[in-house]
Amino acid sequence: MPLEAVFRDEWGRVLASLVGYLGDFDKAEEAAQEAFAIAAERWPVSGMPPNPGAWLVTTARNRAIDRIRRERTLAEKIPLLPVPEAVVDEQAESVIKDERLELIYMCCHPALPLEGQVALTLRALGGLRTAEIARAFLVSEETMKRRLSRAKSKIKTTGMPFAVPDAQRLPERLDAVLTVVYLIYNEGYSGRVDLSAEAIRLGRLLTGLLPDEPEAHGLLALMMIHHARRRARFSGEDGEDLVLLDDQDRSLWDLRQIDEGRAVLDQALVLGGRGAYVIQAVIASLQTHERINWGQVAEMYRRLVELTGSPVVELNRAAALAQAGDPVAALRAIDGLDLHDYLYFHSTRAELLRRLGREEEARAAYGQALRLAASTPARRFLARRLENI
Repeated sequence: MPLEAVFRDEWGRVLASLVGYLGDFDKAEEAAQEAFAIAAERWPVSGMPPNPGAWLVTTARNRAIDRIRRERTLAEKIPLLPVPEAVVDEQAESVIKDERLELIYMCCHPALPLEGQVALTLRALGGLRTAEIARAFLVSEETMKRRLSRAKSKIKTTGMPFAVPDAQRLPERLDAVLTVVYLIYNEGYSGRVDLSAEAIRLGRLLTGLLPDEPEAHGLLALMMIHHARRRARFSGEDGEDLVLLDDQDRSLWDLRQIDEGRAVLDQALVLGGRGAYVIQAVIASLQTHERINWGQVAEMYRRLVELTGSPVVELNRAAALAQAGDPVAALRAIDGLDLHDYLYFHSTRAELLRRLGREEEARAAYGQALRLAASTPARRFLARRLENI
């Protein structure tokens, strides 16, 4: 396996172990970076150890201890830090405790601002460099540095626990974790494919750490099924022409990933999952069938509306009703929604008006959608729709 792939896979585990051991995010990052640098220098010559993660954690801990010993102001704390053995049994997976779940909950603590949770999760669990995260969120590297610094500073000053929440708080905290991963995925769904792939990697990590949690499986299934269709969502020479589901070239879909996503969804259902992510995954799965049962899709959206009360979900239910053959009921449902600043409210309403032969109203609705559109694919798609009425 290439060094870069090993580093990416092991970064979160190594950092989690160090944060739990040292109780300091910055010192843990410094020690981890130093250990990875040593590995990059030595492994190509000596060969990769049987257990790279254990080697990296042990090396990083030893480096951290050396650093602390050199800092006189922390000298009195040395007895509190047990010095690890220089050599560990690298064949034994249990040598180093996997504390990534604790790290996830720390990164997604509700006391941190949401933007800080997202950035810290990508940095700590994904191993993304600050510059990479900044590019993904279209901000400067300096802005992202400050965002990460503020988040780590708040963890330190407030004494945020490095622990899995107790049973009473676990559901709400898990929801926060899933929300962060889903936000990361949605950022990538607009075209930054690498970020979507990173969210799926984090989703796999969560299901591995929380094997009995149906919503974690539901979120992973949802992301995988959507991601499998990514190559068909855009066309054109520059790849920025949006293609609707009905018009997508299914030969471009990753059928293996769809099958894997469905298997993950089956596991969520076996675990009794009936939450929002599981239902969304069911909808995504239904939309991959050769003949889509839009009535069933609309029913799933109805259940999702009951769970979330979201007007955006109600908008999607109305669109499914139209696809099922009832544009009148769909338009009636849409016109009752307060989403007048939302692009897809106007574009969906425009399509329904077009189907009902109300062309002037459809042009006005498409025009309003076009005024709200920010991305090039959306603007091109809406402009074409407007021209063809």
